[in-house]
Amino acid sequence: MTGTPFFVLLIAATAVCVVGTMVLWSLVRGPRPLRWLLRFLMIGLCQLTAISVVATWINNDYGLYASWDDLLGRNNGAVAMPGPPADRAKFTHTETGLLDTYFRGRHSALSGQVIVWTPPEYNQPRYRHTRFPVVLLLHGVPGGPASWLEHGGMPGDFERLMKARTSHPFILAMPVVDPGGIDTDCTDEPGRKVATWMAVDVPELLGHKFRTLRGAKGWGVMGFSTGGFCAARLPLAYPKVFAAGAALDPDPLTGDKGVIGDPKVRRLTSPTYMVRHTKASVGLFLATSAQDRLSPPHYIEQFTQAAAGTAVQARTLVLPEGGHNYNTWTRLYPAAFSFLSRNTSAPKG
Repeated sequence: MTGTPFFVLLIAATAVCVVGTMVLWSLVRGPRPLRWLLRFLMIGLCQLTAISVVATWINNDYGLYASWDDLLGRNNGAVAMPGPPADRAKFTHTETGLLDTYFRGRHSALSGQVIVWTPPEYNQPRYRHTRFPVVLLLHGVPGGPASWLEHGGMPGDFERLMKARTSHPFILAMPVVDPGGIDTDCTDEPGRKVATWMAVDVPELLGHKFRTLRGAKGWGVMGFSTGGFCAARLPLAYPKVFAAGAALDPDPLTGDKGVIGDPKVRRLTSPTYMVRHTKASVGLFLATSAQDRLSPPHYIEQFTQAAAGTAVQARTLVLPEGGHNYNTWTRLYPAAFSFLSRNTSAPKG
């Protein structure tokens, strides 16, 4: 449902309905009630196809639903297929040249997809002994790892930043943030250890399969929307794993009632609470736009006030305009990757 052929088909169907209505309007025969009923049906078809075009365009732009099963609510975490353990997971090359796998985390017992892109230097002979820093790219919910590719401009936008020398080379890894389709805002809940999946299992997989830098300075995390919330939270929860995070238009940093129902758990696991009580020395970049109603600037202001006096290096950016969408997030890439580069180690031979 996110493919170009489907979108083009809807546009064509809309055009056919409009032209057909114009041609058949005066040709309809039969009793007056029947004629009006048929005309209303033709108008209804025109409206339905036009609305479908707009809805599909919005879905493709925002990455709201990745498939028909996703749209119809048929993705159920209880029936998620278990994958192989990290040491037996196989990466396959996609049509776009990226690497894709599905594996089961040894510590979380959760299974999910991970897409990986390696910088050009990674496969060059003179860098064959070089280890590279990693940035986990975390998508929003609903959405999936492929959202970064289909709508987020990756890895092309990042390659341009590398060429402009505003960022050093990173391995980019795009794991699913809601394994099995159940969102926990990257927290551990009974039977759903998503934080462990993100901070233990995924790094273990990448460290086993790729030449990654060891230590927290070799790891950063960046996300938008729900992924932005996770990017602010994970370095605070796992400072020995992630040295830096970049949260783009994050969900409310005080916690989401729709995700974590228990108010006490929601408060204790929220980035704003955690940063006030942390002893971690990590770097966090938080950005949004003044017009974003889903990620208003005052949540970031609350966070920076809570971070004052701690060892956390918090930097913020508020764009004057822009909504909660990929157009805004991609405009934040240069500042976000520059920040991550300053707070992580460059590749080391």
